[in-house]
Amino acid sequence: MSVDQTITATAAASGANATQRFTTDKIGGAQTPPERVSELAREVLASVHKTIRDHNVTYDEYNALKSWLIMVGQDGEWPLFLDVWVEHVVEEVAAQSREGSKGTIEGPYYVPDAPELGFEATLPTRDDEAGTPLLFQGQVRGVDGTPLPEAVLEIWHADADGFYSQFAPGIPEWNLRGTVTADTEGRFHIHTVKPAPYQIPTDGACGKLISAAGWHPWRPAHLHLKVAAAGHQQITTQLYFPGDSHNDDDVANAVKPELILAPTEVDGGQQVTYDFVLDPEVDDKS
Repeated sequence: MSVDQTITATAAASGANATQRFTTDKIGGAQTPPERVSELAREVLASVHKTIRDHNVTYDEYNALKSWLIMVGQDGEWPLFLDVWVEHVVEEVAAQSREGSKGTIEGPYYVPDAPELGFEATLPTRDDEAGTPLLFQGQVRGVDGTPLPEAVLEIWHADADGFYSQFAPGIPEWNLRGTVTADTEGRFHIHTVKPAPYQIPTDGACGKLISAAGWHPWRPAHLHLKVAAAGHQQITTQLYFPGDSHNDDDVANAVKPELILAPTEVDGGQQVTYDFVLDPEVDDKS
């Protein structure tokens, strides 16, 4: 891990970038009816009230919580906090009726509009990019087995030091990020490097929670993907590598057995094949 990145890739900087990305790229809950907002808000607050009563929470503990919540906002870490500890349940509920490939959390480090690279793609890297070369290939199909021509895969991942471009300093803008369009048979070939496990930022509010609770901050190495095809539901997923010590205790609770890859060794690197199966779009009017 480079010394400069270790010193300067702070939680505050990453948090600020994640917050800015969210407010720029995501649509909030403005379309949620007031009745639904009231129902959900009341249940969340009722759960908080129950916890206070069940555990006899003191004023000192309440003020510590209040101070920590203020710190989360000051550090810009709400996207990090919610994506690490809440999103996996939202994803589980959203995907419960799907028959195709398993999805998982998006996380805070997605950036839209990555460069288009074709179906035989090499992700952008630095001239001296560290890491084991990785060929990631496969096919996108429908649940009936039909190949999905020109399916679009967005892929992004951390580097061999565990850092993401656009969220850590000193890394080119689109490093290890790209948009890949499959061929007429839904096939793709992506050349990249194997990412490293990494710690979520620990020098801000989320790190203080982890320390106070005696938890660990590690995520296993993974590839992020969004996969879409005409007439089919997009999936957002992550793919993991066997043998990682944090596959079983991922801080974000995002690992699923179906998402663990099976790499094979090839000259100078690794190769892995993984096929994506997409469900048909749901007709909301039905």
